[in-house]
Order: sequence, then C-alpha cells, then structure tokens
Amino acid sequence: MYSWQESGRRRRSEAVADVGDFRLKAKDRLPQMVFDYIDGAAGRELTARRNQVRLQNIELQADILCDVSRIDMRSELFGRQSSLPIIVGPTGLNGAYWRRGDACLARAAKAADIPFVMSTAACITLDQMSQEAGPLRWFQLYMLKDRGLVQALLERVWQSGFEVLQLTVDTPVGGRRCRDIRNGFSMPFHWTASKLMDAMRHPRWTAQMVVGGSPNLELFAEVAGTVPKGSTITEVMNQQLSASFSWSDLSWLRAVWPGKLVLKGVSTVAQAQGAKDGGADGIVVSNHGGRQLDGVAASIDCLPEIVQAVGGVMTILIDSGFRTGQDVAKALALGADGVQFGRAMLYALAAGGEPAVRQAIGIIASELRSAMALTGSIDLKSLRGKCMPGRRACDVYAPTLFSRNQSPVAA
Repeated sequence: MYSWQESGRRRRSEAVADVGDFRLKAKDRLPQMVFDYIDGAAGRELTARRNQVRLQNIELQADILCDVSRIDMRSELFGRQSSLPIIVGPTGLNGAYWRRGDACLARAAKAADIPFVMSTAACITLDQMSQEAGPLRWFQLYMLKDRGLVQALLERVWQSGFEVLQLTVDTPVGGRRCRDIRNGFSMPFHWTASKLMDAMRHPRWTAQMVVGGSPNLELFAEVAGTVPKGSTITEVMNQQLSASFSWSDLSWLRAVWPGKLVLKGVSTVAQAQGAKDGGADGIVVSNHGGRQLDGVAASIDCLPEIVQAVGGVMTILIDSGFRTGQDVAKALALGADGVQFGRAMLYALAAGGEPAVRQAIGIIASELRSAMALTGSIDLKSLRGKCMPGRRACDVYAPTLFSRNQSPVAA
C-alpha cells in the first residue's frame, strides 16, 4: 500500500509525478515551522492519517471493453458549470508559503475553470482578490464574535461577485496543533535565533519574505481594523471566532446572505438534516483535514450515509485527505458532487507558486480521467457506484504513531 513514508524516500530531483512530489519540494523550500503548519494536524494526528488510509482502502471497480474514447469530466455545482468536479478549497495564511499565495491559487483555479474559495484568513484584501479570482469565486466564513462586522463583510463579499458562501462550522475554537506549539508558530512571526538559522537554510523562501514582507491576516485586519496577534495561530483564531453561534442562529445568516449557503464541517446524517432544515443549499463533509478534533472518523467514511439521507436534495462536497484523481473518483462513486482540495494545493503552492498549482490541478485531472476510463465511466454520472466501500479491518495497516522528531504521514 502506498504511503507518504515511501514518498519521503524519493529523490528531490525527480520530475513531479503526483502531489507527493510537491510535498517533498515544499519541505525542501520552507522553514520547518512553516512546512509543519501546512503538514500538521491536531493532537497526535490520528484523524489526519485515518483520512488517507480509509481512502486508500476503498476499491474502485475496473471495467473492460467499454468505449471510453470520449470522457466528459465537466461538473455543475450550484447552477454553474466547471471543467472538473474539484474545488480549490479555503486555506489560510497562504502568503506564508509563497508571495501573494492567495492570488496564485485564485489565478490557477481561474485558468482551470474550477471554483476557488477565498478564506476569511486570507493574506490579501477582498478588493485585491476581486481582481484576481475568476467567475467561479466562493467565500469561506469563520463566524466572528461581532455579527455587525460579519454582516458588513458579507455585503462586500456579495457585491464583489462571490456567489457561494461556505460557513465553517467545526471551529468554535481552534484545534490544538502540537507541531505549531513546539515550533512557536505565531502570527505575526516571532523570530528566535534558531528560527533565523532555519530561515537562512531556505534562502529562496527568505528572499520572498524580505521582498514581500511577513504575511499578515489582511482580510481580518480589513474587517476588524487591526491585525490579530498571538503566541500561536490557534490563539489568534480563538480571539476572533464566535464560540456561541449555534443551530438557532443559522436563520440569521440565511437571512443576511442572498447567495448559495454551504455548511463546511458536517460529519453525520443529523447534521446534514439540520443544514437542510436551516436553509443551506449544500454541505461539505469534512473533519478539517484532522486539524480540529483528533480521533474522529475519516470524512470518506461519513459520506455514504449522508448521501443516502440528503443526496439529490442538497449539493454534497467533501474534503480531508484527498491527494489524487483516484481519490476524487472514489468520492464521486460514493455519491459526492465534488471534492475540495486544501493541503494538496498548498504543497504545490509552496513548491513553485502559481505554475506548480496549475500543474497539480492538471495532474489530478489526468489521474481522474484515467480512473474514469479504466472503470468504464464516460461522465461523472456513470462513475456512481463503481467502488467497494473500504474495509475497516484494513486500518491495521495504518502507519504507527511517530515521535515528534520524525515525519508523520501527511494529512
């Protein structure tokens, strides 16, 4: 079984064949504290590993003697057509990996004709993003403590052409991410002698930071009027996030947002039903890539029951642990309407900026096309059902826990 441990043994000079190669290049280019912020997860990173192991255990069903000379990978989400059933999902602090990283991701998505989701934790302003993003622009919202600020922000977001709003619902508080704590990964960066030495060993990254300046949460600053600071990223987020927003408050958000509303962080049938009853148009089945509550189920394991309950009534997206086009094929075969990619895009961004992100999207698209052809699927609809659910007994093959000095399986 393929593992990210095996990918770690590859030579860095090899040509890029999959997202794992971008991860190696990103690890070479970034200081440890920055790479670990992308690569790490909450607690002992059990859920982060489980996400990938469970995806690997699902078996696609090959088919033969089918006419697959023409493959149609086009997707329709929320009434808008895109070239692929994938989305560049919301990720924060992207300016720490590449100068104007948020804009790089947006332009790459625009070039591929797929949706891009801007994060509340972006390192550029809303006006700057409006100049970079294509027509398939979505916005991710962390619910802030001040609803007046939220409403004012959403009015601007709507006026800027963002048609879909994703409310992240699994972050009433930030997850406890041990790598960030050990590294002292703060916002803004707090430099120590050891961190400066590490930065000097990564001159290309350091040169970009010198030219562009250390990244800040510019959108937060624009909305709240101040740049948030804290000894860790979790502390920064906890200063801003509302821990009181509940199901009874969802009607308020539905009333103030005129576009499509999606809840990101759904993991049970009851939650999916609650989203539907609250007026949401879609959900993202997600455990935040294992970066919030460690020890929960893999997203892919939550998907089938949710599809059975609300499939066809709501748009169902999924994220957490997805790295390949084969992973996308598995999710679509189990009933998802689309797959959001987070870390996979960040590995590429950190490895080579916008060109690498475009390449990563192309690789995933090529993998998906191959998977569709070899399962006899000429379009996304015909891919449904062409897999066997993963067997939980296979979890015994999951990599064992690593010490803090080793490289965990990427999440």
